[in-house]
Amino acid sequence: MSRTKHSSVIVFDGVCVLCNGWVRFLLKHDRCHRYRFASMQSAYGRALLMRHGLDPKDPMSFLLVDEDGPWTDSTAIARVLRTLGGVWRLASTLIEVCPRVVRDGLYRLVARNRYRWFGQHTQCPLPSPEDSERFVS
Repeated sequence: MSRTKHSSVIVFDGVCVLCNGWVRFLLKHDRCHRYRFASMQSAYGRALLMRHGLDPKDPMSFLLVDEDGPWTDSTAIARVLRTLGGVWRLASTLIEVCPRVVRDGLYRLVARNRYRWFGQHTQCPLPSPEDSERFVS
């Protein structure tokens, strides 16, 4: 499959075990390399969060910035899954069928408890050499 230019950036919590699992999932399934990744602990990630009205000191939102603008929370996740195609496109449709107030409420419940439920790294894990070009700092 052809690789596209990195046009979309996902800002994630680099010390969150769940968030790092999401990034590993995307590195595996984003075969067209649509996404680049910035941890919210990096200068670039903090700047993107602030530019889009999110507090980098209170990382409760997932941020996707693509050619159509910024997206957060469950809407951002659904947009990303849709681009992966196949069963992931179906999963995005199922997410979007649920009213946003409900799905974002569930998202925030997980976000508030992610360290307690999934754990936390003491520092941001480094990407593998073959994936390092997909990370911005």
